[in-house]
Amino acid sequence: MRLAVFLSIAAVLVIAAILTTGAVTSVVSTNQNAQNVSLASCNASIGPITAAGSGGQMDASRLTEEQRGTVTLIIAIGKERKLPPLAWQIAIQAGMTESGLRNLNYGDRDSLGIFQMRPSMGWGSVQQVTDPTYAVHKFYDVLEKVPNWKEQRPGDSAQDVERSAFPDRYHRWEAMAAHLISSVGEVVDPTGCGQGTGDLLPSASGNAAKAIQFALAQQGKPYLWGASLTRQDAYDCSSLMNQAYRSAGVILPRVSRDQYRAGAHLPVEQAQPGDLLFWAYDTGNPTTIHHVAMYLGDGKIVEAQQTGVPVHIRPVSFTERGLVRQAVRPGV
Repeated sequence: MRLAVFLSIAAVLVIAAILTTGAVTSVVSTNQNAQNVSLASCNASIGPITAAGSGGQMDASRLTEEQRGTVTLIIAIGKERKLPPLAWQIAIQAGMTESGLRNLNYGDRDSLGIFQMRPSMGWGSVQQVTDPTYAVHKFYDVLEKVPNWKEQRPGDSAQDVERSAFPDRYHRWEAMAAHLISSVGEVVDPTGCGQGTGDLLPSASGNAAKAIQFALAQQGKPYLWGASLTRQDAYDCSSLMNQAYRSAGVILPRVSRDQYRAGAHLPVEQAQPGDLLFWAYDTGNPTTIHHVAMYLGDGKIVEAQQTGVPVHIRPVSFTERGLVRQAVRPGV
């Protein structure tokens, strides 16, 4: 009981300190249930459409007439079925990965068509899976049965439909798909992260305040390595950050080293509340990142640190061993 009272007081003091410094302009009302994870609306892996990349625009510019026709069909059927732009993006990424958005009459074993569907696995007859309209509808049929497809990266949802032996390859076309649903689908903000501000780095947003509140509410819950993103009774470092930002409408990748690429970088000394801090075995090599925590301001972080240590607040020094010199502002 004493521990619970202490943790509650600590949470109140941290939020008060944040508000006093003016680093976060508002924290959502405590009447809002932080356990209610809303559908995410910002894919931080892509960021604002202006920052998603000349790379995405360049990839799209290389598409042939046939490939662009497939994109147009995917978007048209998605609109007809009243599916959100995220569904179109998932289908574009899957089609680009599987066939290069072409209606192929060959593939691995009996795989055919845009999505390399296999008649022997119940996707339909040869004639059906090589009919682009049938194939797109079938893809959407299966996608809509995927649990939580609206709450995860589009490449992960594409993998859930396709069941590939190489699951990470679908992420390659995120920026291109975002550009296409913007230009072909006429969606103003396809990533849900806003239009971006060029080289300017906006301060931590209201999303950060919501993410902070969620993270603070998890104090005292146990550490569990590899904790599922569907459970809120135990966390590892990156699942805590993922769920905290998802509660604020921002999708982060699952693991810490990927979360490092999910926003704008800034010097760690300039971190604001809600920004993510990272620890690595080699601070000059992001592929060695092994831990992530959320900065609260006033030299404090909230984290799920390790086995045997519950979610907690602790002081942080910007010079401590293993701390990566860049912080990340998710979704920017």
